[in-house]
Amino acid sequence: MLLSPESVLDALRQIEEPSSGHDVVRLGLVKGLAVDDAARSVALTVVVPREGTPFARDVAEAVQRVVHETFGSDVTVNVLVDSAPIDLGLDVLNAPQKNAPKIPTGVRHFVAVASGKGGVGKSTVAANLAVALAQLGYRVGLLDADIYGPSVPTMFGVRGQRPRVDEARKIVPLEAHGVKLLSMGMLVDDKQAMIWRGPMVTSALRQFLGDADWGELDILLLDLPPGTGDIHLTLVQTVPITGAVVVSTPQEVALADARKGVTMFENVHVPVLGIVENMAYFSPPDLPDRKYYLFGRGGAARLAETLGVPLLAELPLEQDVREAGDDGVPVVAAEPLSASAAAFRDLALATIRAVELRVAETPPTQKIDILYR
Repeated sequence: MLLSPESVLDALRQIEEPSSGHDVVRLGLVKGLAVDDAARSVALTVVVPREGTPFARDVAEAVQRVVHETFGSDVTVNVLVDSAPIDLGLDVLNAPQKNAPKIPTGVRHFVAVASGKGGVGKSTVAANLAVALAQLGYRVGLLDADIYGPSVPTMFGVRGQRPRVDEARKIVPLEAHGVKLLSMGMLVDDKQAMIWRGPMVTSALRQFLGDADWGELDILLLDLPPGTGDIHLTLVQTVPITGAVVVSTPQEVALADARKGVTMFENVHVPVLGIVENMAYFSPPDLPDRKYYLFGRGGAARLAETLGVPLLAELPLEQDVREAGDDGVPVVAAEPLSASAAAFRDLALATIRAVELRVAETPPTQKIDILYR
C-alpha cells in the first residue's frame, strides 16, 4: 500500500485518546509527520496531554502496530512521544504581551474563508461549510468578518436577534443549526450603512475575537470580506490562523483575483488549505446527469495545480442554494439530499483533512507583526 501523509493519518485515526473519546489526528496530537514511500519509512511525534498515563506509555507502540498492520511490517516507524501544556490538541499560544490583542483561548483552529473578489459566493460557502462541519460532530463557530456587508444573520435566520452580554462582560454568540455565530449585522440595523474608517473596523473585529465567549471550539471559521485589506491584516496580527480556504468561480476574472488572495496569505505565512470552485457547473433538475459549464470549465483546478495547492471542491450552481440562504436555512440543512448539500459535505471532509494534514506536517502558524515604514 502506498505510503503518503494522507494515508498514514487515515491509519492513525484508529488510535483514540481515552479521556476525550476522539482520535489522535482529530485532536492534533500528531506533529512533525515525515513520510517516505521510497524508503518505506514513517517518522512522527505524538504530543500527549499528560505524562505518566497509560495512553502516554502505550501510544508509541500503538502507532507502530497500526502502521505495520496497514502498510506492512517492512515499514520503519520512528515515534517520539512528547508532552506539552495543551488541552487535548489546543495549540499552545504565545504568552500574552502587554497591550496585545485578546484572542479566544478555547479555539483549536482558526480557518479563514476568503475570496479575491466579491460575488463568488464566499459567504454561502462559509455558511454551508460551517453547518456541514457541525453535522460531522465538530464544534464550530462562524465569525462574519465582513463588517461592511454582513450576510450571516440572513443566511442563518437570525435577523433581528441580538447577542447578549454575560456577567463577565463577554459577548455571547448566537447559535443556529449547531453553529455559534457573531456578525456586525446582529448589532446594527440591517438598513444602516457602516460608514466606518479602517481603525473602527479593526477595533470591532478584535472585539468579536477577544471580547466574545466562544467557548471550546474545534474550528472557528472567519468569513472575510473580498480583497486583501485592513481586516485581513488585522486577523493575521491577532490570531494564529491555521489555514485559509480561497473561494472562486471558474471565469478568468475571478481566478485572477483568487490568485492574488492566495499570494496574500503566502506573504503573511498563512498556509492555503485549498481552493473551492463555486458555481462550477449547472445540472437541470430534469437532467441531473448533464452538466453545463456556464462560467467556464476547470479554471480553479488549473489554478490550484499551478499554485501547488489542493482543489477542495467543485460546487454546483443550484437554485436551492440561493433559496435556502434567503430563507435562513443553509442548503446543507434545508435540502440534505440535494447535489449541493452532498458537495458541501465533501468540502467539509476535504477541509478537515487539509487542516489535520497541515497540523501534522508543519509547525503552528504564528501571529505576525506588520511594520510600516
